[in-house]
Amino acid sequence: MPKKPTAKKVARRAATGSTAKPVEPAEPVTEASATKAPAQAVRAEMAAAKKGVANKGATTKAPAEKALAKAPTSSAPKLLSGGNPQIGKGDGDAPVAAYLDALPGWKQGIGRRLDALVARTVPGVRRAVRWNTPFYGLAGQGWFLAFHCFDRYVKVTFFKGAALTPPPPVASKVPDVRYVHLTEDEPGDERTLRDWIRQAAALPGEDCF
Repeated sequence: MPKKPTAKKVARRAATGSTAKPVEPAEPVTEASATKAPAQAVRAEMAAAKKGVANKGATTKAPAEKALAKAPTSSAPKLLSGGNPQIGKGDGDAPVAAYLDALPGWKQGIGRRLDALVARTVPGVRRAVRWNTPFYGLAGQGWFLAFHCFDRYVKVTFFKGAALTPPPPVASKVPDVRYVHLTEDEPGDERTLRDWIRQAAALPGEDCF
């Protein structure tokens, strides 16, 4: 009885255009399978070789290359719970701009308005992103404000909010911290927000991160 060809021999014949009688692939690479991770595509090809599959006129192009060529790509940040953008930790204007660009719907309007209000009220403000959250502060004084998206509101954090007059309305488990929630229907009074920002920037901030 003739020996059954090994997987290596089958793969070699496919790569060199052998005249061995071809059969239909048991696991053809379709558009759907090409979108798998490259490692998955390679495993599928190896499984086909073990079953004695030889593709007629197959080329030496690696399955991983096929998967990479067809796999969809996206540079848009992922939106986490509440529509909050996932932005890597970074200092400066660029990471905050990326966060603002990725905000969904009405939350983007609030985020851009708040960012512009801080910039106008506090000349030389320092920006950064920490834990998918924009932070605002001054060099040598620490952070005085941050904000983060939730399902129904944008939570603005004043790290020394308890010392503001009047203090922002939402209390925190941390005694010094106070919040204000900005919603689509109640985006906040600009005059009040500006006054809180001005006061907060004049106080020693948080500089622990």
